[in-house]
Amino acid sequence: MRRRTVSHTALDEPPDGADIVPAAVPTAPSGPPRLQTEFSFELPRGYVDETGAVHRDGSMRLATARDELAPLVDLRVKDNPAYLSVVLLSMVITRLGTVTDIRAEQVERLFASDLAFLQDFYRRINAEGHSRAAVTCPHCASDFEVDLAGGRPGES
Repeated sequence: MRRRTVSHTALDEPPDGADIVPAAVPTAPSGPPRLQTEFSFELPRGYVDETGAVHRDGSMRLATARDELAPLVDLRVKDNPAYLSVVLLSMVITRLGTVTDIRAEQVERLFASDLAFLQDFYRRINAEGHSRAAVTCPHCASDFEVDLAGGRPGES
């Protein structure tokens, strides 16, 4: 079999008048939609840190089976079962304002209304998968969704 060698000196022109065909651009495979694992929220009152700064916005990740089981062996929870939610929330809250290392002691210092909000938010995103709820306007009977994670005052 005879090999044919083609040489071309002008790199910007194709040899023998051939058309230049652009290379196919690879695209990301279109798979199933990604699961949202972290959710933003805004506390009704806010976490007050040691310096007196108030942190209202934060984020919480979905809980794992380990998150639900680990607090059950915690001595604080064994002594007081009501402490379970404090330990559990400290494990799944990923940020409170600028604070990113959340511990049970910080959750203990939350106002009762913020703790209740976070307990409900935890239940909502882990049991129902989102922080939105379907509602009906009492005046016009229109159906719509609201984000229970919060927003500016008066919006949630």
